[in-house]
Amino acid sequence: MNVRELFKFTGGVKPASHKAESNQAAIAVAPLSPVLTVPLRQNAGLASRPLVQAGDKVLKGQIIAGPGGSISVAIHAPTSGTVRGIETHPIPHPSGLLSPCVVIEADGEDRWIEHSAVDPYSLPVDELRMRLRDAGVVGLGGAAFPSFVKTQHSPTQDIETLILNGAECEPFITCDDLLMRTKPDEILDGAAILAHIAGAKRIVVGIEDNKPEAVSAMSTAAAKRSGLPIEVIAVPTRYPAGGEKQLIRVLTGIEIPFGKLGPDYGVQCFNVGTACATARALLSGEPMISRLVTVTGNVERPGNFEVRIGTPISDLLKLAEPKADTDRTLMGGPMMGFALPTLDAPLVKATNCILAGSKAMFPPPGPEMPCIRCGSCARACPMDLQPFEMFWFSRAKILGKAQEYHLFDCIECGCCTYVCPSRIPLVDYFRFAKSEIRAREKENEAADAARLRYEFRLEREEREKQEKAAKLAAKAAETKAKLAAAGDADEKKALIAAAMARTQEPKAEEKPSAE
Repeated sequence: MNVRELFKFTGGVKPASHKAESNQAAIAVAPLSPVLTVPLRQNAGLASRPLVQAGDKVLKGQIIAGPGGSISVAIHAPTSGTVRGIETHPIPHPSGLLSPCVVIEADGEDRWIEHSAVDPYSLPVDELRMRLRDAGVVGLGGAAFPSFVKTQHSPTQDIETLILNGAECEPFITCDDLLMRTKPDEILDGAAILAHIAGAKRIVVGIEDNKPEAVSAMSTAAAKRSGLPIEVIAVPTRYPAGGEKQLIRVLTGIEIPFGKLGPDYGVQCFNVGTACATARALLSGEPMISRLVTVTGNVERPGNFEVRIGTPISDLLKLAEPKADTDRTLMGGPMMGFALPTLDAPLVKATNCILAGSKAMFPPPGPEMPCIRCGSCARACPMDLQPFEMFWFSRAKILGKAQEYHLFDCIECGCCTYVCPSRIPLVDYFRFAKSEIRAREKENEAADAARLRYEFRLEREEREKQEKAAKLAAKAAETKAKLAAAGDADEKKALIAAAMARTQEPKAEEKPSAE
């Protein structure tokens, strides 16, 4: 581990970490469930497009859904078996949202599709990006943003540093900790590939100093490697040090302003789990069909499990033996996680933790009281926002003013809610305001599209009217010229009769039939 000057980010809090409960036992492999429900929407961006139908036989690792757009990745069968169908099913979402899923009945054979490794340094970087897309690799820190998109940047953005995020600042969650302890070489293999794709010149690994075993394992692995310089840095434990902009600030001193991203300042950041998945996808040819998940909280046997995507959360929770007084289950940690309306939902790529709760562990908050404008939320905000102002305008549905206070720069870390003496669920208000703004934008987009269609129709009708008038004028001029050139009265009468007949033809066509 290198010793170097570190920087500080503003705000943040220090909740009880509760890491020791789940980071003592070795990683266990969760048993294969008989039925796996694989949602088609598992990444930020567009849902994937199904490529299978009911009755199809699939193999482990086979693509069952292709990318649905420019920000989307492929989805693969977690095991071999038979597709029962494309069914709507609850997915992990606070609303209990139903979404299309590929339901696979496992055959118990767990047979792989043919797959092989590639040499990532012999292929063009654009092909490597497409391989990441086709392997379904997304960010495993929680956002599930497609990794192939994240490695794309403009030619003017020169990436100097690739930061590997091993901070894992959220209480209770330890899956990254165990991953760094057990697979440091695979993580650094993936980091080197991502640095190659992004064109980075060095790798910096940031790990909170409450994970000494992970720091030691990663430092030992880094010391054995040649090539790009790699630094493993223990950063002070302070939530949310694992936020991308906060970690960049701590490690480099660079402060990313509102509306900007790391590549604008020569920095790219990936989660350690994403790096490990990248190595597995390219160096072993294995797509993302499983992930490491922490199961902890009000359970008898907390720990970390390697779990197939699509496994029912109820099956996974049973492995940790929930206690009798468990009354809720969260996906994620207590700061940024959300309560699951149903345990029938399947595990997805963004699932890093299943947290069982009880009234004793998480006492229900007291009644919400009026804001006293004490400023505690602003002092705790790691994004330098003014949550009390955003709260007033969000609650009053004055959404334009909420946006003026940079509502969408809120990372929903929960620090403001954590310190609020009035027990106001501030993040809930901000999530509501964001959803309202997005809904209104969609309505406005639909209204604009309808208006454009209407204006186009009027323009088309006017154009057709003018074209018809021009044709009639041309025919009239032609008839007039023929009349002027006609020699006798009978010829003129014949021309006039023909012209009258032509004017009656459209009317005859438009006349409704007697039927």
